[in-house]
Amino acid sequence: MLIGNVGREPEVRYVDQGVAVARFPLATTERGYTLPNGTQVPDRTDWHDIVLWRRLAEVVEKYVHKGDKLYIEGRVRYTNYDDKRGIRHQRTEIWVDNMEMLTPKQQSVSPLPSATPSAAAAESEDLSSSNDVPF
Repeated sequence: MLIGNVGREPEVRYVDQGVAVARFPLATTERGYTLPNGTQVPDRTDWHDIVLWRRLAEVVEKYVHKGDKLYIEGRVRYTNYDDKRGIRHQRTEIWVDNMEMLTPKQQSVSPLPSATPSAAAAESEDLSSSNDVPF
């Protein structure tokens, strides 16, 4: 389970029979703190390679952008490969099983009063005032 911010725009490709695959880096940050002796420990950011398949990849393609905050659940996958020079590399990826978007949707500009957050609060107040309770 990880909660972090998307590091760059997701890269989405379609492979065999139109199956979508999305990839992007996710940054998770452990907040810094101060030790009892006064020593400052700085923030620490780790980067994770995220891979999503099929419907989750299609959702990412439409709705996820750089900087968005996500909650993801998945499993760790290790792969090895040799680069052009013959050097062996190991890659660690998180293959996502579940994802929730934590960044609020951007509000669209609309002349209708119901599109504003205060309008929802006003409707709620109207409903509560209809009970004729003074408090």
